[in-house]
Amino acid sequence: MKPTNELHYWIQLLHVPGIGPQRYASLLAHFGSPEQVFAASASQLKKSGLSEKLATKILSTPHSIADPDIEWLTAAKDRYIIVHSDPEYPELLQQIEYSPPVLYVQGTLTLLNDPQLAVVGSRNPTQGGRENAYEFSKYLAKNGLCISSGMALGIDGFSHKGALDAHAPTIAVTATGLDRVYPSRHRDLAHAISQQGAILSEHPIGTPVRAQNFPRRNRIISGLSVGTLVVEAAIKSGSLITARYASEQGREVFAIPGSIHNPLARGCHQLIRQGAKLVETAEHILEEISPALDTFLNRPPPAHATSGDTRIPADTTSSGHENLLDADQRLVLNVMGYDPLPIDVLVVQTGLTIDTISSILLILELHGHVEACGGGQYIRLKPSVPA
Repeated sequence: MKPTNELHYWIQLLHVPGIGPQRYASLLAHFGSPEQVFAASASQLKKSGLSEKLATKILSTPHSIADPDIEWLTAAKDRYIIVHSDPEYPELLQQIEYSPPVLYVQGTLTLLNDPQLAVVGSRNPTQGGRENAYEFSKYLAKNGLCISSGMALGIDGFSHKGALDAHAPTIAVTATGLDRVYPSRHRDLAHAISQQGAILSEHPIGTPVRAQNFPRRNRIISGLSVGTLVVEAAIKSGSLITARYASEQGREVFAIPGSIHNPLARGCHQLIRQGAKLVETAEHILEEISPALDTFLNRPPPAHATSGDTRIPADTTSSGHENLLDADQRLVLNVMGYDPLPIDVLVVQTGLTIDTISSILLILELHGHVEACGGGQYIRLKPSVPA
């Protein structure tokens, strides 16, 4: 969202102490917009269900409190502040209960609506845990999934690094304002993520490290994703909170089993007993999330698409299922013949980035339109003929 007076009011309300996502949603439902909230009298605010103390806080919060956020937004081209009603707001995150009213993003905004897998785990993993986080993330990223995590030490960091080393995007969700990096030793990692992916937060600029913000961050990590993979976790850990949120949000939960003598395997074993999918290979995850990816296959074209779009139209001679593909997916499919074609050739012929091509090929493969031939090549499958 561009810096407008309307955005200023969204941010101003976000800064009011005691206004979390639930109260924010209630105020929007009652008044219609943040601007109308600030235009209300104390008695009107109290009639909406607020205490006198909270109503006073709203009326005493100055409009200028949002100035640092707007300054941050306008200081670089790859910075964004999007609100719940914006078309760019992540579709899956919008579906969760009390989703964040405002998101701060640095990096590639469009990634927020790509198919994502959350990978989380211990801040003090074993060597095996570090290797699993890195290798699973690298493989899944190469196959078109955007890896999301919390940029914490341990499993989070190795998950992001796996995706980055696959030359694929990754998304980090932070529990502070985006003007600071936590933990500080991940400063270089944060820079790499913002260059190759995106970092986002629901907290205003200037928000410091606060323990209560980390569980809130975890619900965003799971809410953005079609599923959550827990690599290693103790019985009481933030990773299990993320897994619980994922389950409550109707998303898949995966867990890697380990030795019964490893304390960091006990959280994963508990999740498996509670119904999480036991996974031994990254292919297990791809098989399980195939139905969930229908969300991305069948969603309508972006709202900003125009009638002047010059991309290749749907192949009207192919199966009706192909007509559900979006424009970029149809473009890739129509460029492909029935002979093996390398990904780099698809990049040249479509003009799309390699990250976008990889994501599209994953979706097309899961739905039987293309097949991987090895060596980074894909072949289009001929539609079956009805009997």
